[in-house]
Amino acid sequence: MFDSLTEKLQSVFARLRGRGRLSEQDIADALREVRLALLEADVNYRVVKDFLESVRQRAKGEDVYESLTGAQTVVRIVHSELAGLLGGSDARMHFAGKGPTVVMLCGLQGSGKTTTCGKLALWMRKQGRHALMVACDVYRPAARRQLEVLGEQLGVPVFGGGDEESPPEIAARAIRHASTHGNDVVIVDTAGRLHIDEQMMAELELLNAAVDPQETLLVVDAMTGQDAVTFAGDFHQRLTVTGFVMTKLDGDARGGAALSIRSATGVPVKFVGIGEKLDNLEAFHPERMASRILGMGDVLSLIEKAEESLDQRKAAEMERRLREDRFDLNDFLEQMQQVRRMGSLEQVIGMIPGMGRLKGAQVDEKAVARQEAIVKSMTADERSDPSIIGGSRKRRIAAGCGMTVQDVNQFLRQFDTMRQMVRQMMGAHRPGPRARLRLPI
Repeated sequence: MFDSLTEKLQSVFARLRGRGRLSEQDIADALREVRLALLEADVNYRVVKDFLESVRQRAKGEDVYESLTGAQTVVRIVHSELAGLLGGSDARMHFAGKGPTVVMLCGLQGSGKTTTCGKLALWMRKQGRHALMVACDVYRPAARRQLEVLGEQLGVPVFGGGDEESPPEIAARAIRHASTHGNDVVIVDTAGRLHIDEQMMAELELLNAAVDPQETLLVVDAMTGQDAVTFAGDFHQRLTVTGFVMTKLDGDARGGAALSIRSATGVPVKFVGIGEKLDNLEAFHPERMASRILGMGDVLSLIEKAEESLDQRKAAEMERRLREDRFDLNDFLEQMQQVRRMGSLEQVIGMIPGMGRLKGAQVDEKAVARQEAIVKSMTADERSDPSIIGGSRKRRIAAGCGMTVQDVNQFLRQFDTMRQMVRQMMGAHRPGPRARLRLPI
């Protein structure tokens, strides 16, 4: 997400850093390029204009000219203003003080409301809450069944009304059901249309009045660009939207909608969808997102993902084995699988400070899958002691994973190099028996 914008902004700031002291003309030229980058990213023109004026005024107010740290100051100002453009502070969910919290999801057809309903239910579980999903889309064929399938996958209950019930009746009954069955969050999945029409808005207004939700979240497809900003304003006028969920942000290299929608409507983005998996929903943090856009990484989100995805007991065991220089291919396979549970490697690498500059280099997810296939084609003894892998074993492994002996040789060399690097970093002065092994390549 934001790849195109990130690349252009990094190029602008790299030229600034290379100039040492900055003149007023240097700042003007840089802001002109920032303006073009934002417009090419499909950011609303008025939003771009106001943003650059804020940056320009702050640059005048701070000593950025004729200073060796002028470029750093400009980057800091742009980062601060970008975070403000995205919303400034984190927008938190509002929960009811008494009774179940009602969250109503609305949006156009195809924006991903039903899938977001499941993702949000999973997010609620991580917060220690117990959600009930409610099927109030009575028009789209199989909409209720889709929600039931998601509920089965997640172990989250789904409430569906009778064939003759209206959405407000279904939702009202679902809230009473939640109150008596221990569900402290009710997520209402509503019907959408291909475009905004009076009938849909009237139905949503009736539903909104019937359930009086604590949160009315508008699900927005980030890839629709400025159209998303337009219809978001229409929804907000009729329903008083409390927050946005930006879906498919991982597929939008420009990100114009995400950068424009807060400023254009005054409503914060609360969640972003960054993938198809049910755990690919993140709470939106403006300052962290600004850091990602500028290629500064996002350490806090990386730590949170690691805490959610990595088994702490296994991590401690892995550290012990590294210190004792007993890291083998079983450990390698376990480590790769845990890292992949955090998301795509490209997303993980993008959160590491400084790695944003490598955005141009494509992360080959298939290469990692091929390495896993090679290890899985080995026996338990071979994973524990790679030195026993001779020519005949290599041929068997290559046949088992559909690759060549050369591929197996290359992987084993890479693994041996990695072990030597780890050994040097960990300072293992008393290696165990396996540390002395040298692979017969």
